[in-house]
Amino acid sequence: MHLGSFAIIGYLPCTAAPAGIGRLFLAAQKAGGLVYVGDVKTGPQRFTALALRWLMDRQVVPAPAVKLQLKRARWVEPTLIAEIAFYGWTDDLKLRGASFKRLHEAATNVRVYRVY
Repeated sequence: MHLGSFAIIGYLPCTAAPAGIGRLFLAAQKAGGLVYVGDVKTGPQRFTALALRWLMDRQVVPAPAVKLQLKRARWVEPTLIAEIAFYGWTDDLKLRGASFKRLHEAATNVRVYRVY
């Protein structure tokens, strides 16, 4: 299993829990910009998910930081960085078996994962 830090670029609200998160949309660095690398559906416990949702709801933007169109998605400024565990990469550079581990603190100087 690998660990990496990825920018959160949006989320899908949970249909079962009004203040919850259905999935997080993630991006990595590539050639000076961000590129979509997939989503994560598993991970944050209830308290963490509620806190993360509260943070994301304050950073909503009208369009994603990458070229991507998904129905019902809410896009956020790519300033929140999540540590993600994953098994590897698909052929089209998407995360395989991704799981949310934690949100990096704002004070830490963490770098977003770079794909080539």
